[in-house]
Amino acid sequence: MSHAIGREARTTGGRVVGVVSCVPAKVRGNDDFVDTFGEAGVADVVKLIGVQSRRQVEGDTTTRDLCRSAADTLLKGLSWDAGSVDALIFVSQTPDFRLPPTACALQADLGVGPACIAFDINLGCSGYPYALWLGMTMIQTGAARRVLLAVGDTISRIVDPGDRATALLFGDAGTVTALEASDDAGACHFVLGSDGQGVKNLIVPTGGFRDYMACGDSRLQGRAGNALYMDGGEIFNFTLRAVPPLVARTVELGSADGRQPDYYLFHQANQFMLKHLIKKAKLSPEQAPLNIDEFGNTSSASIPLLITTKLKATLREQAHRLALFGFGVGYSWASACLDIGPLRVVDTIEV
Repeated sequence: MSHAIGREARTTGGRVVGVVSCVPAKVRGNDDFVDTFGEAGVADVVKLIGVQSRRQVEGDTTTRDLCRSAADTLLKGLSWDAGSVDALIFVSQTPDFRLPPTACALQADLGVGPACIAFDINLGCSGYPYALWLGMTMIQTGAARRVLLAVGDTISRIVDPGDRATALLFGDAGTVTALEASDDAGACHFVLGSDGQGVKNLIVPTGGFRDYMACGDSRLQGRAGNALYMDGGEIFNFTLRAVPPLVARTVELGSADGRQPDYYLFHQANQFMLKHLIKKAKLSPEQAPLNIDEFGNTSSASIPLLITTKLKATLREQAHRLALFGFGVGYSWASACLDIGPLRVVDTIEV
């Protein structure tokens, strides 16, 4: 079904049984940036984005490595044999290679057999709800009974260390979510949309097969083409346009049975922006937990990282209805409303 906000979808027959996030052990506090940007420069940015620390990979560690560690912990906790995994979806904008798909490499890492559907999806901020929709759809159609969603990014690898708008904002994380077929699983509701007019406002201009630096965009003068460029003002305006109606429609769909979501988990984009969205939706801080202060903006990993940090204890014990909202690069946005819990495995680990 189509709607002004996006395409709507409903799935049944699948449930989330575990979520593990993996973050690098290296913590970078705001003091690390004072030599580059000065105390006043750091303070000005932090006042808006709200990030006090972020995790950052070292050496040649990639998103695949973080997801592999998360998957190892998850499979062990679920007592799943790797051979029982029917599909593996890798969602990231920081893959190991342009080709082959990182999902295939991760499949080999985990010892998953050849009778496995494995592919990559190039999505960032909206990636987790999209992955849930795809995984649940595969289960509903009978294509798979057990699905792993490896969702994460190591954006620190592509930021310009001299660009305070991005260097201070982003952190690294990899997550893996396990989905399983279940006859008594409730319905999952999704809203998915995109607006490619926003492509130029959050972009790595070079490194693919088209050089956006040659397009004459004056905003890119003096910038490195292989580093992430973000027009914060345009992203902010897009978010204020797209997300409030997305929240309203998702809640409408997800509470048709009379039960409202218990928690609202937003992509951790920017603290000032998030507090504005939470206030506009008339939510309490308890209903919409934040962890951007501790981990920064972790792109596609931010929603599952919220699950494994802020909701870890309660989701181990009981089920909750969660409304999930991803939005940003693309422009792309997606939401999900579903019941999750009690989870057999829900944890955050370090490497």
